[in-house]
Amino acid sequence: MLQGFKDFIMRGNVIELAVGVVIGAAFTGVVTSFSDAIINPLLAALGGVDYSGLGFHVREGNEATFVDFGAVLTAIINFLLIAAVIYFLLVAPMNKLDEAQKHRKGINPEEPAPTDTELLTEIRDLLASQNPTTTQKPLK
Repeated sequence: MLQGFKDFIMRGNVIELAVGVVIGAAFTGVVTSFSDAIINPLLAALGGVDYSGLGFHVREGNEATFVDFGAVLTAIINFLLIAAVIYFLLVAPMNKLDEAQKHRKGINPEEPAPTDTELLTEIRDLLASQNPTTTQKPLK
């Protein structure tokens, strides 16, 4: 039972996922700080003198009815920044590493995979070479 758990934990995918989550969570703080200190003031400047930025009150005088487009834009920018950093710092290098490993093993990723018919023909030929007394019927 413990061996199965150890095998599960030591799989590359689980460890890569854990690293990605930890780095993503840590980087979220950096991006949020960047957005709060730089992006939000820029959006507020576009919206006018009021710091509320790009938004409006559905009912004047009631703060609960404020529709804040600046917050939505900030969240989109946060998402794009985090996704870009995760992609360029984690995903792209891992893809390069996988490609290099396949190249070292002699696997050509651009070579098309054999079809079912080709594989069956190869199996038939191997079986025929092991047992030469069997008559071969051609595949259609």
